[in-house]
Formats: sequence, C-alpha cells, structure tokens
Amino acid sequence: MVVKLSAWEDMLPERVEIIEVGPRDGFQILPSFIETQDKIHVIDSLIGAGIRRMEVTSFVHPKFVPQMRDAAEVMRGIKRGGCQCFAMAPNLKGAERAIEAGADMLNLVVSASDSHNRSNVRRSVEESLAAFPGVVELAAQAKIPVRASLATVFGCPFEGDVRIERVLHVCQRFVDMGCVELNLCDTTGMANPKQVAAVAERVLNEFPGIGIVLHFHNTRGAGAANLLASMQVGITSFEASFGGLGGCPFAPGATGNVCTEDMVHMLHGMGVDTEIDVEALLSAVRDAERILGMTFPGQLIRAGRSCDLHPLPSM
Repeated sequence: MVVKLSAWEDMLPERVEIIEVGPRDGFQILPSFIETQDKIHVIDSLIGAGIRRMEVTSFVHPKFVPQMRDAAEVMRGIKRGGCQCFAMAPNLKGAERAIEAGADMLNLVVSASDSHNRSNVRRSVEESLAAFPGVVELAAQAKIPVRASLATVFGCPFEGDVRIERVLHVCQRFVDMGCVELNLCDTTGMANPKQVAAVAERVLNEFPGIGIVLHFHNTRGAGAANLLASMQVGITSFEASFGGLGGCPFAPGATGNVCTEDMVHMLHGMGVDTEIDVEALLSAVRDAERILGMTFPGQLIRAGRSCDLHPLPSM
C-alpha cells in the first residue's frame, strides 16, 4: 500500500513536547562524580535553550547511585525560568527530600517485568507498587503532581517480550493511585516502530484523561523511527537526553537515550515545532561536552545542522 505524502503529513502533530532527562538519566551512569556547580550550569543552559520540562536529579540513596548524592543542592541551585523541574523519588524518604528541596513534580519508577525490577530496586513489581500510595499521598498534601515511569515496557533483557496486558495492569495501578502522567520506557532499546505504535495506541485508548509520554533508547538504532511511529498514533510528549547520554546501570547493554538535539533538529526539519532554540541547544550541549571532558554520542554536535552550508572546495 502506498500512502500519499499529504495523508502521511496529516498524521504528524504541529507541536511536540521534548522532556529533557539527561541530568538524571544521563548523569547517573557516568563513573566520575560531576561537581554540583557543573550540573547546575548544564541544567541552566538547557533551560536557556527553551527546555520547559526536565528531570533534573534523583533522590536515591547515594550508596546505590553516588552521582546523585547532591540531589538537594542541585534542585535548590538551578534557575528554573519557567521550566518544570522534577525528580525521581523511589520511596517515601526520597519523596520527602525531593519535596523539601522544591521539586515541581515527583517521578515514580517501576519495571513492567519482575526480573528487571528486582535487578533495579531489589523488589518485585507488586512490592514496589504497594509502597507508592504513601508517596502519592504525601505529594498531594504538598500540592505536587506525581507521574509514573514504566521501564521495560517494550521488552525485558532478562525475560524477553512483555505482554501488553501486564503493561496496562501496571498503568492502571498508577492511575488509581492518582498519577497524572504515564511514561512508557524502552529501557534497553528493544522496541521496533510497529510494536511502539500498537502499544502507544492501546495505552492512549485505555487512559484518555492521562498524559502519555514515551522514552526511547537508541541501543539498536531505532530511536528516531520509534519516535516517528508513536507521533503518527497521537503521542506528543517524549523524553530525550542531551548529547545522547544515558542508559540504565541495572540493564545489560543499555546505551544512551535518543539524543535531544538530534530529535529537535529532525522534528523542526519535518515542520513539527518544539519551542526549543536549536542553536542555543547545540551551544549548551557543546559546552556540556567540554565541561564533562567527554565525547557525546549525539550526531548533530558533530555534523552540524542540515541548513549549515559549506563553501565549495576549490577545483
């Protein structure tokens, strides 16, 4: 079947939201501690480029993720400038610390598969879910919204395929608790576009009043294709990580998230607005690369924008 270009374009939204997760998902896996002021500088630069929602840190025990030991200092030190800055809170104690530090939103995380959840937090999925209502209640008292991220939605590195009924069950549990947003994560880059479209469409239909976000990793090179497939069924919010940083430290083979600047550049080229300044974003990412002393896996910082023309070589 041949799809006409006009019909294909009708399946694209006019605007999508890019949620930056590099300061949490990207930084957490780096072996050397990043100084607090450097983290704050990178976050402020990304906000200055137009990022309006960002996961800036994680209130986990420093024994397990030492990179996040300065979570409270980072949360208090950033210049928000209209950006909703949220944090991962794995339990009630983490939620208390996040609220005290001024988080605008809390992010709960559980895996769709028991094996990955046990590897990640040493609990079964049901044990994790049983601990979350107290967090949601505490956040409600502080008038702070709560979202939920579901890892391994599109496949588990230990169990393989994850049934959609399992995903919907966990989603429903979070919705029943009072979570306002569901974030479906391809934690180890196992998803393909056909699968993504089917899962996204099903979740959109099952939870019409809930915000739905998708989070892709580029482990097997399908990140941009998966983003496009999910847009075509109605998803308009996506998580990405500047420079392509990221990867779950408890998932074998997990490489970086889809790259923020690469995705923004692609979307703008397709006529889909993100309200992010690509030039300012590139400047912020290159600055972060220099500060961190590493080479990011993102493509745009190497190749430049497609509109950046070059002089013709002399013949």
